[in-house]
Amino acid sequence: MNPEIRTVDAPDEDDSVYQDALSVRTTVFVEEQDVPADLEVDEHESDAIHFVAYDGDEPIGAARLRQPDETTGKVERVAVRSAYRERDVGTALMERLEAVARDHGLETMRLHSQVRAAPFYARFGYERVGERFEEAGIPHVEMRKTLAGE
Repeated sequence: MNPEIRTVDAPDEDDSVYQDALSVRTTVFVEEQDVPADLEVDEHESDAIHFVAYDGDEPIGAARLRQPDETTGKVERVAVRSAYRERDVGTALMERLEAVARDHGLETMRLHSQVRAAPFYARFGYERVGERFEEAGIPHVEMRKTLAGE
């Protein structure tokens, strides 16, 4: 599948692409994984670039990219609706997100992966660092990747 990826930078609550991102994230994290809704939407929403994958007009995947410092990007909230998993939607989101990170001159990427999703990120060159930890009651690992020279 080759979904259309739309982005919105520093959205406000009225932005339709941002609302579609929240819809996907709510379905995947809050409804499927029992993440508390007040943890899913946080103080970083307005300072992130949001990515939404679409099948026609239907939002089917989402991710966001934050820049915690001048050279680092943080991949967050990567989610794909269950009917679209294993159809390269996550791959399309990550490829677009990393392309935007490169365009912004970022050199290092990091993320907190659910342990079960770590092999997915490893396919993009992310490596585990540190020990397992819990976030929203789900086991996670930190992963990092260098973009420079790719």
